Amino acid sequence: MRKTMLAAAAVLLGLTGTAGAADLRMMTGPQGGSWIPLGGQLKDLWEKSVPGMKVQVMPGAGIANVRGIEEGKAEVGLANSISTADAMAGRAPFNKPHGDVCNVASLYPQYFQFVVLADAGINKISDLKGKSITTQQRGNTGEVITKHFLEANGVKYEDVKVSFVGYSDSVNQMKDGHAVAFGLNTQAPAGAVMDLAAAREIKMFDQKDIYDKMLKLNPSYKLITLPKGTYPKQDKDLQVIGFFTHVVASCKLPADQVYAMTKSIAENTGTLATVAKDIASLKPAGMAADIGVPFHPGAAKFYKEAGITVTTK
Repeated sequence: MRKTMLAAAAVLLGLTGTAGAADLRMMTGPQGGSWIPLGGQLKDLWEKSVPGMKVQVMPGAGIANVRGIEEGKAEVGLANSISTADAMAGRAPFNKPHGDVCNVASLYPQYFQFVVLADAGINKISDLKGKSITTQQRGNTGEVITKHFLEANGVKYEDVKVSFVGYSDSVNQMKDGHAVAFGLNTQAPAGAVMDLAAAREIKMFDQKDIYDKMLKLNPSYKLITLPKGTYPKQDKDLQVIGFFTHVVASCKLPADQVYAMTKSIAENTGTLATVAKDIASLKPAGMAADIGVPFHPGAAKFYKEAGITVTTK
């Protein structure tokens, strides 16, 4: 009887271990951002497409998510391509090259938006010296780009008064006139910018002239178009610094799991577009865009079947 009970316990432990191995921890974004509902959509897709998979969704941020995977705190995450490229190379704010982070799929572009109060007398970025500006918390991808953007324009943090806060606080500071400029990166149109534009007249700067300088700070930056009419009184296209939101995973995950996860993204772009509209037009070629981060072998298998060759880990 005792032997039978021990044998049953061993089987139970074995089954439990198998189920636990299928569980994924996924880091998404901060509260109030679009990455949390996007993570919820991915969780639903993956749990339906991968037998036995259970996904635990956790809050996070672009830089924290890459670190979390490298440190074994999560297996999957949403990330910003420029921050992931920094992690691969061990550039600041990462303290070493990250070797356990693989690309899965690019999802949509993000736009760096630098918004100025129209009546603040800011006609060029150097006019900000001595003024108050606002951006995200330190270490957030948007904050890092704001710093790069200022530096590319010959302005250092020491030259301005910077408030490192969330979107809502930034908008309130701009509405009250406590800050004259707001740097953020997100989808477009951004709800925070639309909220601000409803209360104060704003303007934005074309960023094409500083693109080469931005590339020296991070070679993964792209120059993308913010179409005219995205915001009130924006009467022309603007060239702005951009990058991609993408899915990253531990390189240790089984290839068949990541293959199924990648395939489910490609087959459910309409569902994902309810959270991020740019995903509606996403094709495998866009998912496989070269952003300087090697792909997981499981993702590479899916792209190969679609006739696309990618660089793997």
